[in-house]
Amino acid sequence: MLELTAGRRRWLLFVNMVAVSLVVATMSALYTSLPDIAVAIGATQAELTWIVDSYTLALAGLVLTAGALGDRFGRRATLIVGLALFTVSSILPLWLDSPLWLIILRAVAGVGAAFVMPSTLSLLTASFPPERRGSAVGTWAGFAGIGGIVGLVGSGLMLQVWSWKSIFVVNSVIGLLVLVAAFTIGESVASRHGRPDVLGSVFSALAVGGVVFGLIEGAHTSFSEPLVVVALVVSAVSVVAFVLVELRATDPLLDVRYFRRRGFSTGSVSVALQFLVIFGFFLLIVQYLQLVQGYDALGAAMALAPMAVPVLLLSLIAPKLTGLVGLRVMSVVGVGGIAVGMILLSRLGVDSGYWDVLWPLCIAAAGLGLSTAPATSAIVSDIPVDEQGVGAAVNDAMREVGAAIGIAIGGSILAGRYAADIVGILPGVPEAGRQAVEGSFAGAVEFGAVAGPAAQPVVDAAAEIFTAGLSDSLLALGLVAAGAAVLLLFIAPGRGYVPQGDAGGLGDADTDAEASAGVTTSQEAATPGDQL
Repeated sequence: MLELTAGRRRWLLFVNMVAVSLVVATMSALYTSLPDIAVAIGATQAELTWIVDSYTLALAGLVLTAGALGDRFGRRATLIVGLALFTVSSILPLWLDSPLWLIILRAVAGVGAAFVMPSTLSLLTASFPPERRGSAVGTWAGFAGIGGIVGLVGSGLMLQVWSWKSIFVVNSVIGLLVLVAAFTIGESVASRHGRPDVLGSVFSALAVGGVVFGLIEGAHTSFSEPLVVVALVVSAVSVVAFVLVELRATDPLLDVRYFRRRGFSTGSVSVALQFLVIFGFFLLIVQYLQLVQGYDALGAAMALAPMAVPVLLLSLIAPKLTGLVGLRVMSVVGVGGIAVGMILLSRLGVDSGYWDVLWPLCIAAAGLGLSTAPATSAIVSDIPVDEQGVGAAVNDAMREVGAAIGIAIGGSILAGRYAADIVGILPGVPEAGRQAVEGSFAGAVEFGAVAGPAAQPVVDAAAEIFTAGLSDSLLALGLVAAGAAVLLLFIAPGRGYVPQGDAGGLGDADTDAEASAGVTTSQEAATPGDQL
C-alpha cells in the first residue's frame, strides 16, 4: 500500500467524517417533523413509527454483509454505491410522499447507509498508518457520536423556514456532494477474494434484523403480539445458525472466534451498551422537553446540543488517554459516566429547570466521549486488515442493536407505568377525552388544549404520572450502564494488551508494513514527515 500524503489523508478523513455524520443524523432527523408529516400526508401512528424505523431496520440488518462486500470488492466502491442509493431515495419523497412510499424509500436509504457506515471506518483503518490511526478513529467516532444531535438540531432549524420536505432536500444535496467527493479518494481492497458467504449473510440479516424489528415493534405495540414473538424467535434461531455456519465456513462472513479476543469483545459490548443507553435517553428526553417543559421542536433540539461538545472533544483526545491508562480504565470510566448521568437525570420532575437537565447531560456526554472511540478502535484493532470492513460493520451493528434495545427498554417502562397509573384519574375525565388521555401523555396535552382551563387538573395529574414513568425509565437505563461498567471492569484488557489483528490501533506497536499487508490503495505517495 502506498502511503498517503498528509493532504490526501486529511481529505479522506473529511469525506468519511461528513458521510458518517450524514447517515447517523438521518436516523434522528425526522423525530421533530413527525407531527407535520402526520398532518400533511395523513399517516397513522403506526405508519409514522415505520417511516422512522424502516431506515434503522434496513441499516442494522444489512451492515455486516455490506462490510464484507467492501472488503472483497472495494471499500470505496461500496461507499459510492451506498451514497448513490441514499441520495436517490432521499430526493424521491418530494414527489412520492404517501405513507407507504415514505416507508419504502426510508428503507432504501437504510440499505444505502448500511453500505456507507462500515466503508467510512474501514477506509480510514486500512489507509492510515498506525501512529495516525488512533486520531482518525477518534475523529470518526466523535462525529458518529454527535450525528444524532446534528440531525435533531438541523431538522429543527429547517422546520422553522420550510416544510418537512426540506429535510429530504438537504439530505439529498449533502449526499450528492459527498458522492462526488467519494470519486476523488483511492480504492482499498482486501487481498482475499474468497467466495461470498451467502448463508452467513442471510442468517446475519435475519438475526440482527429480527431482533431490531421485534424490539421496535414490541415497544410500540406489545411484546406478546404474534408478529413480534415470531421476529424475536427467528432472530434467536438465526444467531445459533449463524454461529454454526461461520465456524464451518472456509471464508466466513465474520469469524465468530474473534469474540474470544478481549479487545474485540470489550469493544463490542461497550459500543452496544453505550448506544442502548443514549438512544433510550433520546427517546425519553425529547418527549419530556416538549410535553412537560413546553419546548418546541427546535428548542428541544437546542437544549440537547451542548452534549455534542464533550462528546466530540473527548473523542479526539480519547486515543491518547487510552494509550496512557489502557482500554479497561477508559471503558469503565466512560460507561460509568453515562450511568451517573442517567441516574442523576432520573431525578427530573415536573418542576425541574433546564439546569437540572444540563449538568447530568454533560456528565453522560463526557462518558460517551471517553468510551466510544476506544471501543471502536478495540474492535477494528483486534482483527486482520483484510477484514476491516467486517470489523467496522460489527461496530455499526452493535450500535443499531443497542439502540433498538434501549428504545424498547425506555419506551416499554414509560408506557407501562403510564398505563398502570393513569387508570386512577380516568373517572374524572370527560368521556370525549378519555381515550386520548388514556392513550398517551401527548393525548392528554392535546385534550387539555381543546378542553381549556377546566381540563388543567387532568393534564397536571397526567404530567406527574408521565414524569414518574420517565424517571423509572432513566433509572433503569442508568442501572444497565452501571452493570455494563462492572462487566467491563472484569472483561476489558489493561494497558499491556496487544491487539491480535494486523490493523494497528490505539497505542499498539504494529508497524506500517504489518498494517498495510494485503491492501492495495491508489493514492499519491507520501512525503517524509507527513502528519494527519
